[in-house]
Amino acid sequence: MPTHAQIHAALPYTLTNIDLVGYGPKQAGKVREMYQRQGQRILITTDRISAFDQVLGAIPYKGQVLNLMSAWWFDQLADIVPNHKIAVPHTNVLIAQEAQPLPVEVIVRGYITGVTSTSLWTLYEQGVRDAYGIHLPEGLKKNDPLPEPIITPTTKAEAGGHDARLTRDEIITSGLVGLSLWEEIESAALGLFKRGQALARKAGLILVDTKYEFGLVDGRLTLIDEVHTPDSSRYWDADYYAEGRLAHYDKEYLRQWYAAQGYRGEGIPPGMPDDLRVEVASRYIYVYERLTGQTLSPDMTASFHIQEALDAAFTSSQ
Repeated sequence: MPTHAQIHAALPYTLTNIDLVGYGPKQAGKVREMYQRQGQRILITTDRISAFDQVLGAIPYKGQVLNLMSAWWFDQLADIVPNHKIAVPHTNVLIAQEAQPLPVEVIVRGYITGVTSTSLWTLYEQGVRDAYGIHLPEGLKKNDPLPEPIITPTTKAEAGGHDARLTRDEIITSGLVGLSLWEEIESAALGLFKRGQALARKAGLILVDTKYEFGLVDGRLTLIDEVHTPDSSRYWDADYYAEGRLAHYDKEYLRQWYAAQGYRGEGIPPGMPDDLRVEVASRYIYVYERLTGQTLSPDMTASFHIQEALDAAFTSSQ
């Protein structure tokens, strides 16, 4: 694992955008960029990071962690539901199948927690006992495990907007997703989460909750986007949790820092200090290495050879 000094030295070299010749059209998201070529998607995972629906800065190595970790997870979960991964020609690049994204994001929660306005704990604390159409018992405390994992679907947030809360009935009656497909999605999501929790437990971590995005490839349900990364999931240290403390190894660490500064998404966010960037990076790297058993190289130069890696990958496949 790179040392704090190595991570700090990498701050000027974070990957925030990339221009590729012959790979278009380009679509820039909050933390990644997407290109198309030969009917495939080229996903470039950058070091940009967002919280409270705003881009707040860049975290060195974040793109590599998210790309490599998500690719690793795809391999661990492929027997549950197909995914769109084709190849990983570069530490920041995933070549994926073209897919038709479904308009609903699937959040699976194993614990009641969170600080955002749509989080399960925020709503529960406000007296809402049936958020997302699911009734929760009285007496839960923040960060408690739920009686069983639950699905809390949302719409896909666009243009920095907040996700809209949905219920199962709303999804089906509105025609967002048909009944049989939604039942397939529910079964797949709970199976993915169960597998994710088991592998996290072996690594001394708790998979608290996670977001899944699904699409259709030739009419078949397919897992797309990223999966079980520190940006799309919450991870806690199991030993700390057993002692009644929390140690975040995910984007929640950044959210908690901003909340402590009095910022929760309104107005202009405070600047992100370099020491905070380094600490977030170290936590992302830690959870990647602990889960996968792989060591992340501290060589940042790999981030700047994306064009060459893609050209070589497509040349060799022809």
